[in-house]
Amino acid sequence: MKSFKIALSALLLLSITTLAQKPLYSKVNPFIGTGGHGHTYPGATMPFGMMQLSPDTRLEGWDGCGGYHYSDSIIYGFTHTHLSGTGIPDYCDILLMPFTGDVKWKNSEYASPFSHKNEKAEAGYYEVLLDKHNIKAALTTSFRSGMHEYTFPSTGQGKILLDLQHRDEVLESNLEVVNSYEIKGLRRSKSWANNQILYFYIKFDQPIISSGIALDNQLKEGLKKAEGKNVKAYFSFDLKSNKKVKVKVGISGVSAENAKMNLDAEIKDFDFVKLRTKSQQEWNKELGKITIKGGSDDQQTAFYSALYHTMVSPNIYTDVNGEYRGTDLKVHKAENFTNYSVFSLWDTHRAQNPLQSIINRKRTGDWINTFLVQYKYGGMLPVWELSGNETFCMIGYHAVPVIVDAYQKGIRNFDAALALKAMTSYAESNRYGLEQYRQQGFVGNDFDHESASKTVEYAYDDWCISQFAKWQGNDAVYQQYQQRAQNYKNLFDPRSKHIRGKVHGSWFSPFHASEVNNFFTEGNSWHYSFTAQQDIDGLIKIYGGREGFLEKMNELFNTSEGLKGREQADVTGLIGQYAHGNEPSHHLAYLFNYAGAAWRTQEIVHKICTEFYPNNPDGLIGNEDCGQMSAWMVLSSMGFYPVTPGSGIYAIGTPLFDEVAIHLENGKTFTVRAKGRSDKNIYLNTITLNGKKQTATFIPHTAVANGGLLEFGMTGEPNKSLGVNESDKPHSSVAENGFVTVPYFDMDNFKFASNITVDIKSIDKNAVIYYRINKVGSEGGNFSKYTQPFQLSETNKVEAYAEMGGKKTAVIDQVFYRLPNDKAIDVKSKVSPMYSAGGNDALIDGIVGTSAWKSGGWQSYYDQDFVAIVDLKSVKPISYVGIHVLQDVSPWIVYPSKVIYEISQDGINYQPLIVVDNKVGKEVKGPEVQYLGADVKANGRFIRLKAITGGPLPAWHESAGNPTHTFIDEVIVK
Repeated sequence: MKSFKIALSALLLLSITTLAQKPLYSKVNPFIGTGGHGHTYPGATMPFGMMQLSPDTRLEGWDGCGGYHYSDSIIYGFTHTHLSGTGIPDYCDILLMPFTGDVKWKNSEYASPFSHKNEKAEAGYYEVLLDKHNIKAALTTSFRSGMHEYTFPSTGQGKILLDLQHRDEVLESNLEVVNSYEIKGLRRSKSWANNQILYFYIKFDQPIISSGIALDNQLKEGLKKAEGKNVKAYFSFDLKSNKKVKVKVGISGVSAENAKMNLDAEIKDFDFVKLRTKSQQEWNKELGKITIKGGSDDQQTAFYSALYHTMVSPNIYTDVNGEYRGTDLKVHKAENFTNYSVFSLWDTHRAQNPLQSIINRKRTGDWINTFLVQYKYGGMLPVWELSGNETFCMIGYHAVPVIVDAYQKGIRNFDAALALKAMTSYAESNRYGLEQYRQQGFVGNDFDHESASKTVEYAYDDWCISQFAKWQGNDAVYQQYQQRAQNYKNLFDPRSKHIRGKVHGSWFSPFHASEVNNFFTEGNSWHYSFTAQQDIDGLIKIYGGREGFLEKMNELFNTSEGLKGREQADVTGLIGQYAHGNEPSHHLAYLFNYAGAAWRTQEIVHKICTEFYPNNPDGLIGNEDCGQMSAWMVLSSMGFYPVTPGSGIYAIGTPLFDEVAIHLENGKTFTVRAKGRSDKNIYLNTITLNGKKQTATFIPHTAVANGGLLEFGMTGEPNKSLGVNESDKPHSSVAENGFVTVPYFDMDNFKFASNITVDIKSIDKNAVIYYRINKVGSEGGNFSKYTQPFQLSETNKVEAYAEMGGKKTAVIDQVFYRLPNDKAIDVKSKVSPMYSAGGNDALIDGIVGTSAWKSGGWQSYYDQDFVAIVDLKSVKPISYVGIHVLQDVSPWIVYPSKVIYEISQDGINYQPLIVVDNKVGKEVKGPEVQYLGADVKANGRFIRLKAITGGPLPAWHESAGNPTHTFIDEVIVK
């Protein structure tokens, strides 16, 4: 009996040891984010690998961006490139699909049903049973190549379909059967990337016994080589001795020869198990850079799945011989670095890149050198680069903070002088409102859309440039960009205490802080009113100090106000108006630290970590965005976060685990230990760094880089005295150096019936404002000192500037329009609240808009005819009737098909006047404007017009068949 107990104890000990040694790759759930709007894929890839070998279940649509959605029930096949969590679709190249029986060329016919109960995914491995032909598919990869293993049922032949037309628009493709074991080819396509070039080389472990190539879904007998825009092929294999067919695939952006070279260098045989083992060993190594103790099984899985998702992009874009395709789409050779692609920098500069600069310093250096060759060959640092194509998606020049943050952390294996030149080259360009930003200190929506977001994000990027210039000893650039780093103040409205968009020198009205509109990028004023990471001290100051700042921050997280304006699928994960599902909010919870209320940061961060990252397919509250959503979780669950990348400090939050160890490339380990942590003990009572107690709620990066121990004493009650003293708060500030904010017209309207009172203000109390008044079209005249509001009774342009300490701001201007009083308009249709232009009077104010419709001067009527009656107030001779309309087909705006005009003298009995047909087709994508009107000879008081909707979106549009907007900005009756 005693020996039995000893044996049982040994067995239990062995079981516990085995459990403790569970490989880290098995703690990854690649299905997290494949449901909801996460847009991830479940297939096999290597850390930062070129190939992402995964099933495709969806051909189009926003939730098909990653090629796979958990709610789907059919698989079209397995493709070799995928994007992780983006909001725009691309990739899913070179589809292979095993089958038996007759070949089918249409995807609706060769697709197979599948069940999740027969599906499995791990880091580096994927398998599924295809129900249609009872074929098991298994996938694994190396860095630039991968292997399929298809197990067929008992049948004479197994077949594999190759579809080069799948998903994106094909610009050109070709295929060649090299011999009975090998094929090669090219797929050049257009989607998000305008010109994606991908070569492939495929080897089978069994000889091809028969094959066929189809062009435009028609089989061409005897072809061994083909090219076109719809090239497909099938290959048959004899299964009498082996029911498995293994397929090796190499890819390259350079050539088919390089694809073969990549394949031969990385996968030398057809040993699937060996390749899978090698892939998962690589994942173990990478995931092992951070080890954790404590937390629930689901929390550990959520953590390692998040860490995994931070390591699937950017992607290697260099072949084994060092060749790569640059942003000039020419072939180059990488010297002493590895070139990469897929840089979602608007997202990743916030947490993903700062995380990697801790655990992947060598790769971070490679990414920065990639940025610099993109500047060298493409003329600019990347904004959102994809396969050598700059997509210009999103805003800002956020390669800059990635470079600066890395340099601050000691990653300096790149040309710093070239980096500064590349940074200023973009900042001094005229792209996306930068010209007006430099001249006026802000971007107005009359100049470029999403202007408020651009202004505040440009200011942060400029601060980063100033810091880098300072480190390089360039004081002139440092001073210049320190000034620009304060430009966010030019959009701060002291009345609403929000960042507000401007048109010319006036606030855009009506203003609703929760409205998602064209002044903000994927968000609203709440999300951007605290976007001054470079100058949080200054931000607190303009909010009126600590109490005013905390009041506004608490309102942000506690408000019950819902979202208004445009439907924005990215704005999810709401806590009040905080939106964790989109990146502009990601630093906000940590701002309480900067105002001495760290306990609020702790409870909010804990709520986000525990509620927004579950272990299920819908386990991401928004798009994964190439690792950013997951990087937030990784950093926050460790207990700290980089609020201001480039500053060298981390704000302390609250840890999710009992212990976290970061194993650094320099051989040192930084450990975070939480004593007494539990589901209830989420607050920090004490902080100890390397044995020394501190009350500061931040740590420097050097503390992490040098290794050591950060200990938290956890409690169930908030310690409101922690981090209250000025020296204990994290700080970020910009040297004001005489910065003067531009004045603004503190008014909600600039149109008037008889007179208007003009009020000009500055947020700088000591600033002196000067102004002058001119007729529209006139210039010159002296400026006068502004002392009090004044009245206008005619249409005039008012110009103003502010001066303080001998420094002057740019001159801002606003035209104040006196409305014509000879007509009125009664609109019978329902205007879109997003595009109301301030009301119906905007349609008869005599102000004709340009094609820049996002500036706010246009009205929209969605999926309806526009019907209105113009009252001239008395019977008059009429010589012209018309409307000014706009077309921009991509965002669903099309011209009316025709406009029907009728006339009446009493407003009851109407007679036909004229019908004006639109002659511009929907193939003219726009934006463009035109008048739909005509000369007439008639007498009347009332004009009734009906603009017939232009109908659904055309067949070529990605949203074909959907209703459209009619945009009108003026109704003209002369």
